[in-house]
Amino acid sequence: MEGCSDVVEEQRARWERKRSRTAKELLETEHKYLKQLDLVITFFVTILKAKGTLKPAVMETIFGPLESIYSASQVLSLHLERGNLGLGLENFCQKLELYGHYAENLEQANKTLKEQLRKNKSFRRFKKLQETRPQFQGKKLEDLLPLPLQRLQQENSLQLLRVQKLLKGRKTQLLTAGRWYIREGWLLVVPSKGKELKRRMFFLFSDIFVATKPCHPLHLLNSNKFACTAVYPLHQCEVDKVFGHTQSQGGLLSLSFPHKTLLLMSSDQQDVNDWYQSLKAAVR
Repeated sequence: MEGCSDVVEEQRARWERKRSRTAKELLETEHKYLKQLDLVITFFVTILKAKGTLKPAVMETIFGPLESIYSASQVLSLHLERGNLGLGLENFCQKLELYGHYAENLEQANKTLKEQLRKNKSFRRFKKLQETRPQFQGKKLEDLLPLPLQRLQQENSLQLLRVQKLLKGRKTQLLTAGRWYIREGWLLVVPSKGKELKRRMFFLFSDIFVATKPCHPLHLLNSNKFACTAVYPLHQCEVDKVFGHTQSQGGLLSLSFPHKTLLLMSSDQQDVNDWYQSLKAAVR
């Protein structure tokens, strides 16, 4: 069996490499995006606030929660730099409602911007001057304001595509409008009747929880893929922490669905807590 466990380790290492490649791609695009967002914050929001060229209510309408969105992305890129893809995306998912507000407000923001350019001469001059700076590379404020929404779709699609490619076959379709990737990781499934624990890879999305197992390490096409064993819809799920004898070396999570209860275990206490928080957030 020695050889087989080596192959399983190699399989795990390959998954890690794929995952870090995604993190690297995300990080590169995140840095580019932050740079462009920074232009709006530095050369518009901060200076306009200090000068008082626009009334606070007008500022709020045009720029909305842009500063909060910017700092959420800064936190995400810090997590990515440290290699904490899961944690970074999980924190980021908690900030998604900012993007919701921003999206709802974008039409009104453009309307107000046009209005101000028409009737506020000093703002018109200021905007023109800022946009001629070399950092803007010919871009206008109007080009930069929709950036957060474009970025958000791109980031989520990248994750959904990556996980879809990890799954064997096409039975489980992950690319669905409105679905968000949250996190993934290994957990032990505790069987209902005293059989041995099963190690499974789980993927958590905003609406489903997907259980998978590694394909056979020696399979020609799928040796580095996962076979889907179950898809659990989260709209009727209850999540609980179960403590007791495993407290010292980790903990148990109980997921109750209408026709099934899933007991999941990890030997890492922090891991259990993180999964609990993520699952709770997704179920909400």
